[in-house]
Amino acid sequence: MGAADIVPGVSGGTMAFILGIYEELIDAIRIFGRREFWSEIFKGKIHRAIALPRWGFLISVGGGILFAAAVLAGPLEHALETSPQMVWSFFFGLVAASVILVGKRIQKWTVPKMITLLIGVGVAYAIVGLVPVATPNEPWFLVLCGAIAICAMILPGISGAFLLVILGKYEFILSAVNNRDIVSIAYIGIGAVVGLILFSQVLGWLFAKYHDRTIALLTGLMIGSLRKIWPWKEGDINTIPTLDSAAWEFIGFMLVGCVLVVAIEMIATRKR
Repeated sequence: MGAADIVPGVSGGTMAFILGIYEELIDAIRIFGRREFWSEIFKGKIHRAIALPRWGFLISVGGGILFAAAVLAGPLEHALETSPQMVWSFFFGLVAASVILVGKRIQKWTVPKMITLLIGVGVAYAIVGLVPVATPNEPWFLVLCGAIAICAMILPGISGAFLLVILGKYEFILSAVNNRDIVSIAYIGIGAVVGLILFSQVLGWLFAKYHDRTIALLTGLMIGSLRKIWPWKEGDINTIPTLDSAAWEFIGFMLVGCVLVVAIEMIATRKR
């Protein structure tokens, strides 16, 4: 998830779906917005509130994300600069294969579910085609950016890093981190925490009330995001490749991504 969140166009939420921990992750985050958690806080029984979250799971996932972001940021940035098609091919294979596996979680596809799927495709397809805009560096906007980015990062198919590019704040935030601009990082962090807690409540409610339609929507978002990570482009326009040796090499990386997803799914199925 950490590696995916670094790359504009790829979502950590997609990776969580591929790894089979998505719904579990959303449920674990939701506790911080639930009434029982805050009622214990306001009663002064902080030790009871602290005992409610699944810290082992959250620390494991969160630590893995931070570790990957720290360790893989350099190599991924280098790979995107030197061999972008290789990186995009691998992630395209990951996402394309996961679309099929995630879609199979719906036992029966009905017309309303298909319509929901198409809505997800359209939303993601439109978002990844947006053009970056000039935006202010005011505290309120940094808080908003943090909230929007974290919501996108837990949505399969929508890249938080890419939305920061669209909002004109991707390079600003990278610079803030590199220059240890604590104030700017704090504003972004506040927005991220609030956005994560609130949005997890919405997703949890959707899974509880409309499970299959939510899966259909998220599957559609993943399909629509393939527009952004298609490896063959001329400028920002997707093209059909000539099947030369280089193209077959990138197709090979796609297949590696597909095989990895299938292998992860097989391991997860055995554990379940």
